[in-house]
Amino acid sequence: MKRLIDTINSPADLRKLMLTELPVLAQEIREEIISTVSKTGGHLSSSLGAVELAIAIHYSFDTPRDRLLWDVGHQAYAHKILTGRAKHFSTLRQLGGLSGFPNKDEAGEYDIFTCGHSSTSISTGLGLVMAGDLDKDRRKVIAVIGDAALAGGMAFEALNHAGQSKKKMIVILNDNELSITKSVGALSRYLNRIITNPAYNKIRSDVE
Repeated sequence: MKRLIDTINSPADLRKLMLTELPVLAQEIREEIISTVSKTGGHLSSSLGAVELAIAIHYSFDTPRDRLLWDVGHQAYAHKILTGRAKHFSTLRQLGGLSGFPNKDEAGEYDIFTCGHSSTSISTGLGLVMAGDLDKDRRKVIAVIGDAALAGGMAFEALNHAGQSKKKMIVILNDNELSITKSVGALSRYLNRIITNPAYNKIRSDVE
């Protein structure tokens, strides 16, 4: 029986699937990531934790027309698989193979910005929105940022600028409560209070 993952060469293929097929695809992507990273090395937990998120974004938005930025490349393995690189995923982090991070030279249509580490997605996304306003380009811009990256100064500066300029962009917080090690500091404590708040969890459960 052919795997769903083998039928996905672009997000357009993903959007042809039924909603009931998406959990099956998510499991196949996880298996592919585990199989590859066990041989090549790489960032396992952060990418496994973002599988459903990558599927949901590409399923819901008109990528690559809508512009997607991953703040930390560690989260982007599922994104690579969904954007035409599944057949080459076994070459991850190998000489001449796929980069371990978003790379515009590898897939410029989908990786519009080369990034390694954190706190850059919101400022880059805001720049794209402002440039789009000058060109009357109304494509959506989506920036994904992790809770550890959100604590970076560049991210705060970008949020401040975005709020002041009142530009329309979408920022998705992927709060997995971890960075390279356990997250610390006031912002981490604040996010933890939110996600453990009974009212928040009741609302989230009702929405689901």
